[in-house]
Amino acid sequence: MSDDKNENMPSNAGPLSQYMGEIPPCPGWFTKAIATGYETRFVRVSGARIHYQSWSSPKKPGLLLVHGNGAHAHWWDFIAPYFAQHYNVVAMTFSGMGESDWRETYDMETFADEQIAVCEATGMFEHAIKPTIVAHSFGGFVTILTGAKYGERLSGTVIVDSPVNPPERDLSRRSRSVRGNRVYPDLTTALGRFRLAPHQPCDNHFAMDYIARWSVKQVDNERGKGWAWRFDPNIWRRFEFGKPASDLLKETACRIALFRGEDSELMPDEVKEYMEMLLDRKVPFVSIPHARHHVMLDQPLPFVSALRALLADWDHSEPNRIIEQN
Repeated sequence: MSDDKNENMPSNAGPLSQYMGEIPPCPGWFTKAIATGYETRFVRVSGARIHYQSWSSPKKPGLLLVHGNGAHAHWWDFIAPYFAQHYNVVAMTFSGMGESDWRETYDMETFADEQIAVCEATGMFEHAIKPTIVAHSFGGFVTILTGAKYGERLSGTVIVDSPVNPPERDLSRRSRSVRGNRVYPDLTTALGRFRLAPHQPCDNHFAMDYIARWSVKQVDNERGKGWAWRFDPNIWRRFEFGKPASDLLKETACRIALFRGEDSELMPDEVKEYMEMLLDRKVPFVSIPHARHHVMLDQPLPFVSALRALLADWDHSEPNRIIEQN
């Protein structure tokens, strides 16, 4: 899909500018998925209210869906319904993002604790089958820590396009651009500035538009009155990373599977091979064709199919990788 529909778009316009605030055409499956009802709740973790939403019953095995940097639980609104029949499906939002509270400081340990707190609040640990966490991008790095620290409480983790780079390519602690939360005069202008981060093209503008609308909020503060992004612009100025992901990946204490977008610039073959080596080449590594980093946006239905197949296999098989637990 071309991003040049409107010749008068400003140079800093995003791909949604061409729709001038209107919702792009949506396929039927997408419309049906986002119309599926869910419950919105909060749990308090270390003083901050953490947002989560649930699609099904705690009587089913737990499936926690986790977003990436600067995102929120609604990235999963059109994915989660496809798992609600068989799982207690919950999507959460990290502190400093979306509808969750902001903090004075941030660290990986607290993000991992937020995941466990949401699992506890939704009854996932009360089920006979331990929960599984599926996490995208930055959320995958948090989940790698969670799998090492709390793995004995989990059935498994699925890490989606979260590159643990070899030493010669290590970009994990590169400086991240931090922008102030600019206030836009109206929703149309805000939507027109929405871009994926890291930047990539995405043909599914209906999915981009949907998450963009959940990414902004109305404000009236010292910066002005209008619409602003729902994330803490100072999060990376106040962040502690902790132990390297390469060490934590080797310490995973539950089942683990790795997904990537086959065309993702963040997950080339050298990164894939390095992560496989860290896990003794004994875990599934699934490449989603024609998907870049934002796999769920690029190829949502193939992603659903691949994840369904993996979870079905895990229900009926034993792990090939030996997990040592204290």
